[in-house]
Amino acid sequence: MSDSTPPVFLVDAQADPVVIRIEGRASFINSGALRDFIVEMRRQGRVRFVVDFKHCASMDSTFLGVLAGTALELRKLSPPGALILARAGERNLELIHNLGLHRLALVETSAPRAAASCGQALPAAPRTELDSARLVLEAHENLVAADGANLDKFQDVLAFLRNRVAGGR
Repeated sequence: MSDSTPPVFLVDAQADPVVIRIEGRASFINSGALRDFIVEMRRQGRVRFVVDFKHCASMDSTFLGVLAGTALELRKLSPPGALILARAGERNLELIHNLGLHRLALVETSAPRAAASCGQALPAAPRTELDSARLVLEAHENLVAADGANLDKFQDVLAFLRNRVAGGR
């Protein structure tokens, strides 16, 4: 995938587990669509998800925070749901470990069973600046909930975003 190709999340909502394949960069720009998709799948009773990183060029902390929030919610269920992170490259795997997501999700090197059937692209959901700030704040709070050591990494970002959201701007 070239840098000029827009990133996309391809999904198979019929598979069990639900498969999400990342094509390109996973960032705060497209994390809202992913979160909305997962919320809808959860509303439909889906509790098992696999994220295929094979074609993921890079990811940021907001995207990882959305995954952390998903994993935390799935762990609260009885019986617990599952989040599987598959085929993450060396750099992405390093980020997963540095932020503690490997303690919340199953990390696999093999391909997800339904990877070949992914084809439906998640639509980009337009968000206001305030909604985007709320999403980024929630994602970073999820990272702190996932691993308390992340507070030191993101305390300035959290303070800034809390002020921005509280001020409604």
